[in-house]
Amino acid sequence: MPYDTRAGFPVHWNEFGVGPEPALMLHPALAHSGAWIRMAGGLADRLRVAAPDMPGHGLSGDWDKRSDYHDQMTEIAASFLEPGMHVIGHSFGATVALRLALENPGMRSLTLIEPVLFAAAKDSAPAAFNAHLKKSRPFANALAVGDQDTAARLFSALWGDGRGWEDLNQKQKDSLIKRIPIIAETNKTLHDDSVGLLAEGRLEALDMPVLLVRGSETQLIMQDIHAALAARIPDVREVVIEGAGHMAPISHPVEVEAAIRAMIG
Repeated sequence: MPYDTRAGFPVHWNEFGVGPEPALMLHPALAHSGAWIRMAGGLADRLRVAAPDMPGHGLSGDWDKRSDYHDQMTEIAASFLEPGMHVIGHSFGATVALRLALENPGMRSLTLIEPVLFAAAKDSAPAAFNAHLKKSRPFANALAVGDQDTAARLFSALWGDGRGWEDLNQKQKDSLIKRIPIIAETNKTLHDDSVGLLAEGRLEALDMPVLLVRGSETQLIMQDIHAALAARIPDVREVVIEGAGHMAPISHPVEVEAAIRAMIG
């Protein structure tokens, strides 16, 4: 299990596959790089994968708020880039993957699995955006007052793998409770696009094939986020995984793997 300093931060990563083409996989917030193991295993003949743990996740160092969280993770992820790389991101990791693609032309492909860039729907689907804010308010309120237990439980219900809080073991609950404050540090990027991912002309300049993947049973706003992105990205396709929620790479790894394999040829 490799461990080194990346972009000035202590980072652990996993490596999967022995394929001829390099790939980078970026996991969701509150998860870890091991979440990719089943899906990456299915692509092992094609891809040679690096999958870092985000700051404060997995075996990487605890997050110390040294900088903007999205900036720090983007710098870490950029340190893994190789020429002609396939970049695959899920949820928060997908927003980092998108930023990498915007700042580093020439990637072989980009796969965005439910990128939680809520700002994309703010103008194109304001009713859906406001409904998302209303639905998320109990979680946001709990987080704002420091009630990490309640915040973690509510977040898991919204964006988890479909299991109830009572179905998680204590270690899983403790992990979510410990890391839940990191979510607050992502709000400016995800809700306000503070890093300018949606600025005029940026998405239109993407020069690689882009795959959008979402579950049919995920949060409704994901359909609007995908539609807003797809309307501006030149070479884009969308695959909807029937029966999947937000955590399709974990619940439906074979189907997500097949979608990626079909896209990369």
